Amino acid sequence: MARMAPPQARQRRAGSDRHSRWRGAPGDGLKAARMHQHLATIAVATQGRGLLDITDRVRDEVAASGIVNGLATLFLRHTSASLLVQENADPAVRRDLERFFADLVPDGDQRFRHRDEGPDDMPAHVRTALTAVNLSIPVQRGALALGTWQGIYLWEHRLRGHRREVALHVLGER
Repeated sequence: MARMAPPQARQRRAGSDRHSRWRGAPGDGLKAARMHQHLATIAVATQGRGLLDITDRVRDEVAASGIVNGLATLFLRHTSASLLVQENADPAVRRDLERFFADLVPDGDQRFRHRDEGPDDMPAHVRTALTAVNLSIPVQRGALALGTWQGIYLWEHRLRGHRREVALHVLGER
């Protein structure tokens, strides 16, 4: 059985880690870093099927939050659109994704019974099920920790335009 260090030694070790969430000098006792949160709703008007870059809108909200280190969580409140992180440099990537999904889940597929809102209704739900409606992106030094060629996209799967809402929660240290 492993021996446990006395509480003072455990505190010193935890407090000496520069990535620790604990603050304080050895012997002072440890204090948890104060966590802050920021909530926002980002409304997006789509023009119909396609990928819309919402990176700047998310960046603006993260900046407004004042969070320096933490996590941004995005949640799309819909079942026929999705969120994804994708390349932002070459528009051909987005066109290729759209073509691939059109082949994978074609509109009007006779297997689908749910057609309440048209032949693109159930295919839009399947496309959403194959992708995601939530994203988690680290916030470091007050900015989204995205790679050089990464952008945040709302992917509208319906043929006609819709008003979509993305709930954003930023949690972390100021």
